[in-house]
Amino acid sequence: MAQTRRGRIEDQRFLTGKGQYGDDTLAGDALHAVFVRADVAAGRLVSLATDDAAEMPGVAAVLTGADLAADGVGPVQVPMKLTGPDGRVWTATRRPLLAGETVRHVGEPLAIVLAETRAQAMDAAEMVEVEIEDTPAVASLDEARAPDAPLVDPDMPGNLCFQWARGDWEAAGAAIAGAHHRVRLVTPITRVAAAPMEPRNAIARPIEDGRMEILCSHQNPVALRPALAHAMNMEAEAIRCRAGDVGGAFGMKSGPLREECVVFWAARRLSRAVRWTATRVEAFLSDESARDMCFTSELGMDAEGNFIAMRFLMDVNSGAYASMRSAIPMANLGGVAGVYRTPLIAGRMDGYLSHTVPTAPYRGAGRPEATLAVEGLIDKAARQAGIDRIELRRRNLIRADEMPWKSPFIFDYDCGDFERVLDAGLARGDVSGFAARQAASEARGLVRGLGLAMCVETAGGLYANPGRDFADVEVHADGSVTLSMGSLSAGSGLETVMTDLAAQAFELPPARVTYLQGNTDVMDRGKGMGGSAAMAQGAPALRDGVQKAIAKARAIAGDMMEAAEADIEYSQGAFRIAGTDRSVTLAEVAQSAADRGERLLGEGGFAPDAPTFPNGCHLCEVEIDPETGQCTIASYTGVEDIGTVINPQLAEGQIHGGVVQGLGQMLCEETRYSPGDGQLLTASFMDYAMPRAGNMPGLNCGFEEVPTALNPLGAKGVGEAGTVGALAAGMSAITDAMRQLGVEDFEMPASPGRIWQALQEG
Repeated sequence: MAQTRRGRIEDQRFLTGKGQYGDDTLAGDALHAVFVRADVAAGRLVSLATDDAAEMPGVAAVLTGADLAADGVGPVQVPMKLTGPDGRVWTATRRPLLAGETVRHVGEPLAIVLAETRAQAMDAAEMVEVEIEDTPAVASLDEARAPDAPLVDPDMPGNLCFQWARGDWEAAGAAIAGAHHRVRLVTPITRVAAAPMEPRNAIARPIEDGRMEILCSHQNPVALRPALAHAMNMEAEAIRCRAGDVGGAFGMKSGPLREECVVFWAARRLSRAVRWTATRVEAFLSDESARDMCFTSELGMDAEGNFIAMRFLMDVNSGAYASMRSAIPMANLGGVAGVYRTPLIAGRMDGYLSHTVPTAPYRGAGRPEATLAVEGLIDKAARQAGIDRIELRRRNLIRADEMPWKSPFIFDYDCGDFERVLDAGLARGDVSGFAARQAASEARGLVRGLGLAMCVETAGGLYANPGRDFADVEVHADGSVTLSMGSLSAGSGLETVMTDLAAQAFELPPARVTYLQGNTDVMDRGKGMGGSAAMAQGAPALRDGVQKAIAKARAIAGDMMEAAEADIEYSQGAFRIAGTDRSVTLAEVAQSAADRGERLLGEGGFAPDAPTFPNGCHLCEVEIDPETGQCTIASYTGVEDIGTVINPQLAEGQIHGGVVQGLGQMLCEETRYSPGDGQLLTASFMDYAMPRAGNMPGLNCGFEEVPTALNPLGAKGVGEAGTVGALAAGMSAITDAMRQLGVEDFEMPASPGRIWQALQEG
């Protein structure tokens, strides 16, 4: 079912300004919402005076946590249920929609001001008098874990908010202690912001049939609806959730976030439309952050460099509130096993609260971090043991003839050819020519480093519960086809690829196919966007829907032509009795169904038995100027096995986007809070550095297809693959270059100032 289309259907409207993002939606006389936010990270809310603000021109209401309580609304939080190594069951902490007595991070919403214009709402928000008795704050892992640290939540001693473990920790430690080579590595991973092009936004309003509607920039309206219904004490059927074109999401927009829920509540309370769009500063203050963890990794090897045992401790900064969103790296910690035949592996994860914005999934959601931990550990082991790092990896790779592979740590791989992917990466990246390029860099006064990362990830759903996706396929009386997808595109090109797959299956021109997504009135079930699941689950669900629609149509065609179904063939939009010239078109069949009062609808669904495992080999070369500390990405190569490549252009685009996000974190991105008081130091793009096109070379991407049997298309997923490899490959290259300059340990991000300072100290 491979496609050859170049370009995307949706690009025409995006490039001509016809996209329908949140701010493109008209909402008549909607009130404008502005949030009043805490200006300290920790404290007790002494008073919140709103009377003067409520009297300002154009103000319809100023609502606080007390009003929420009076209405019996909230809190809203993604549930968590983790069993720790001691048997304790950890659950989510309570997160009110508007902070009440306690403030737990800078930017926490305290009140919502609703006015006829945004300017009036902003002016009134300035008039709300807030008195907070501030207290000491903890912003980093080190601060949160310190003895006698201030507590974010008095019910969480030591700020510990969850623990989780798999594998025999003591046995792995004993095996490592007795090994010929013992390696230990501490890997801090910085906090980053999702920073999508389209900030979060919402429009909530009563609609004609008496229900409430919310239109917001969200990854999964299907999941948002029951969360809203539960918080508002409503029936889910009384709510319509919609998402238009979503300008980037990356996991951050997948949960029931506070502001969208408050906007919905305010619209329902006032029986008026309410709209809100976050400013960039608001986004940095209130969007859930990502990463922010530290791995302590250990490896034991025998004298020949064969891996004996590994263990990994992952400490996570969960921010001010703990939920499954902050604990989601747990679901992907199996990636620390990598692509290697390690007999014994153990892992632990400890989560800590801090006076910062909560953390949540972000492209990869634990996968890039796990890869960075294991690949950095192997690089250090190769240096320590005096073994070439490529040879050390090759010596320990799981072989293709050992598939399927029963892992000692969580993930069991169904298929893969890791050595083939490694060889393809080395060849594509011209590793044999690196020495010459290194010499050429040296002649220009630059130090060139080579980075390598082998990566594997779980995709297409959570490991223990991949879940099910859905697609409805309806044929209309004019012969056109409508796809209603449970998957959702937030810039990933699903409109193009799903349209092409359906058109190919129906043998119709793509122009005859309409793609719909993100509307619970049209499709009230599905997985939305996340986990690289669209090709591994959404596309098979679509295939199932097409097959069911054609089967239903074949039965009707048999009735129309008075022939047995087994004698009827379908081709290019028509049904024929085999061996005759008698036929009816797909449109005629759909019209016949309509005449009977029926819809020619195929309700497709697909749930795999297990997730898939995309894997790759990524190579990065950097040049460092010792005089200035400037780091330049000289070249980047990525070879990925994503199973069957459905659309090469879209797949390569996904790799490109993921790689840039991974390298952006490695080079410059970092959300920083002030020690001691938790003030956000990176609240704008003046302070939070994003990678630009000029920072990136042309990305050299290729594919080695090892189709999976876990879905009928053989696809493994691609949405997160680039980031999973890039963070590790980029840091490997930086480490290689810095070691040549006498710096053994270097932590991200590799900004010029940090590199220069490390060189002076080294």
